[in-house]
Amino acid sequence: MAKRKIAGLRWWIIGVVMLGTVLNYLTRSSLSAAAPTLKEQLHISVEQYSYVVAAFQACYTVMQPVAGFILDSIGVKIGLAIFCVAWSLSNMLHGFAGNWQSLAFFRGLMGMAEAAVIPAGMKSVTEWFPAKERSIATGWFNIGSSIGAMLAPPLVIGCITYFNWQTAFLVTGGLGFFWVALWLFFFRTPAEHPQITEDERQYILNGQEASHKSDTTKPSIKQIVSRKEFWGIAIPKFLAEPAWQTFNFWIPLYLSTVRHMDLKSIAMFAWIPFLAADLGCIVGGYLSPLMMKYFKVSLLTSRKLVVVTGAICMLAPAMIGMVASPYTAIALFCVGTFAHQTLSGSLITMSADVFPKSMVGTVNGLTGMSGYLGATIFSLIVGVVASKIGYDPLFVCLSLFDVIGAVVVCMMIKSSSSPIIPESKTEVATA
Repeated sequence: MAKRKIAGLRWWIIGVVMLGTVLNYLTRSSLSAAAPTLKEQLHISVEQYSYVVAAFQACYTVMQPVAGFILDSIGVKIGLAIFCVAWSLSNMLHGFAGNWQSLAFFRGLMGMAEAAVIPAGMKSVTEWFPAKERSIATGWFNIGSSIGAMLAPPLVIGCITYFNWQTAFLVTGGLGFFWVALWLFFFRTPAEHPQITEDERQYILNGQEASHKSDTTKPSIKQIVSRKEFWGIAIPKFLAEPAWQTFNFWIPLYLSTVRHMDLKSIAMFAWIPFLAADLGCIVGGYLSPLMMKYFKVSLLTSRKLVVVTGAICMLAPAMIGMVASPYTAIALFCVGTFAHQTLSGSLITMSADVFPKSMVGTVNGLTGMSGYLGATIFSLIVGVVASKIGYDPLFVCLSLFDVIGAVVVCMMIKSSSSPIIPESKTEVATA
């Protein structure tokens, strides 16, 4: 019996991808929500906490290009399912940590597994969406990162309050297994999915660049890193990612140690910046096509304008140290998370605009590695500087980083750039 066709199936697909991103960032953000409790019960200092955070980021950094290459090689369906099982198990193992060293070890394992989520999401977008809808789809799946971070404080602190901190990690990790079953059941490529309408299949195909329609070339890291366009994405990612990782891992600890908020107040307010980040994902996704429509700019120019808009808004967190009220500080964090997700979605999407489909996972892995390298270095700096001179100079640096990154994007990504055709196809075409 033939399966019923589903109109607009691509949006259902991206919904499942978004749910996986939610669970990925829920497990990722569980540590920061539990940080005040872990500091007390495991006797962890601020500097040791920075080592735990850096362990995740370092392993994530190293694994991102590997994960992207695996996804390009074996496909996003099986690849992401394997990685999700791995990050769920490693998060549950956090509950068995007895000191900061074991916590850092389990955190490193999870970093290796979670490195696949953004390359997988972007690869799914590349397969399922025409070029003009990519930023919108990226915004919707990327919203999962904010929702996951938003859900972590109330869920984790609720588990700690009614049970213990170990239960928090078991619950947040266990949810991933339900998603894997849904993913394996529902996900296919447009060419293989039995529930896609022929009209939608043709709409997707006709809206993609020539390099995406029939591209079967194996990803070449050498070819990718030799392109100026790659560095036009990788350098801004290196500069932008420290802000998001600081928001994810340090907001609850900052509110506890600097603003002297108790655990209940943190649970009530620490999720709000990530609600603002959700709005940033959506607004950033729609800004690009709106700019193309109303300002008549090219696809890549619209992407760059979104990055510039986000970078300007990122100046707000620089003022966090100047305000007396913790609630005003939270409001400035909200502007920062909104701004970061607005520009981040555009940077992620650019890889599919200038590289062929077969390379998107690898490109995203490499640019993600660049981003997490910056985040790892910055986290280690936070651990040393925050305990000695405070957080205020660090917030100023985060704002300036994104402004510099926007300048790099504008200089290195040409608005007239067309998708890069793999060398092997160019040679065939000219033979």
